[in-house]
Amino acid sequence: MSGQVMFGPPERIRRGATLTVVFGAVLVIGVAGGSFDAAAGRPPMRPARADASQPRPDTAEIARDIDQGRVGAQAAAELVSRSGDRWSAVYSAHEYESLQQELDGVYVGVGVWVRRDADGTVEVSRVQAAGPAQRAGIAVGDRLLTVDGKGVTGSPVTDVVARLRGVEPDDPDADDTAPAPRPGSPVALGLQRGNRAWTVTVRRALLSTEAVSVTHPAPGVTDIAIGSFVHGVGAQVRRALAAGDHSQGVLLDLRGNSGGLVSEAVAVASAFLDGGLVATYDVHGEQHALYAQGGGDTRTPLVVLVDGGTMSAAELLTGALQDRGRAVIVGSRTFGKGSVQMPSTLPDGSVAELTVGHYRTPTGRSIDGQGIRPDLVVPDGSDAQVQARTVLSGLGARS
Repeated sequence: MSGQVMFGPPERIRRGATLTVVFGAVLVIGVAGGSFDAAAGRPPMRPARADASQPRPDTAEIARDIDQGRVGAQAAAELVSRSGDRWSAVYSAHEYESLQQELDGVYVGVGVWVRRDADGTVEVSRVQAAGPAQRAGIAVGDRLLTVDGKGVTGSPVTDVVARLRGVEPDDPDADDTAPAPRPGSPVALGLQRGNRAWTVTVRRALLSTEAVSVTHPAPGVTDIAIGSFVHGVGAQVRRALAAGDHSQGVLLDLRGNSGGLVSEAVAVASAFLDGGLVATYDVHGEQHALYAQGGGDTRTPLVVLVDGGTMSAAELLTGALQDRGRAVIVGSRTFGKGSVQMPSTLPDGSVAELTVGHYRTPTGRSIDGQGIRPDLVVPDGSDAQVQARTVLSGLGARS
């Protein structure tokens, strides 16, 4: 089987739209997912449409058929659909190239992060400086009502992101070979701020990913928010720890982080651990392990903030810090994406990403389908960040 192992994202969205909480698919992968060196998470996948009357082939057989040159892209896609595995998918060479680009820290979008509240409303949670959205006057707290005239209230964040990318996630007959929207393509956004409702058309642009955001809300406290694990995130976290005063603690915010490069998640774990096991995983039954590098900060109080959008490689990191007793986990149960994907390249350059195994936390816990339960569960309607900072203040300064 060719390629690198990856921990990919959920529900497929065509043409390279990524599962992330960013307007226009800022972060990759996973939105989602994660991989070691190649495209670590992939875009969310549409649930497979399996025919219950037909036997379901397993992904190992599909991989062997691909590697032996017995199937082409169309046949591989049909086999993947019949397998019933919603995490496996086939991508065109263009789609896969787009994913690689996103992992390098660039994306086509409008520069807005969004979240969905408990009542289904979709709200702008962050606006990228100098991006199309900011230039159009969109601000944090604005409600997103429609994308190109279609309502998004109550929709999964993945579907909202797909539409912002110009993809229709609920149309199984759409042309999967059509190119992704390019910089300059327009998207009409219906918004509400207080009693004011308006529609504005913005044009997507090629933007740099802002995967890591660092703030200092109080003396000696550092908040580090990681949107996804693209190239360089581990180094950015280490620089943040080296540059600022975090003697009173660090809040690591992984809410809405749908994954990314597993190597970067391990690098972040290494910043807070002095070596040791981060996770184990299997590939067709063969066991492997991931280890942190030595020399990390093991004394500074650490709280990790998670929610239902914390996925894949972000769950791997959370599980390692929880099992190793290094951090207090605060928030709500994570998504539960713990399967391992490996890409196989087809003769025409397209790529089949196939599930080959699952990963476990250092104590052997399976994440897939279960997620991680926080040490402190924050009730709906409560401010999770405030509670996380309260927990952090109670942990005490490092000696």
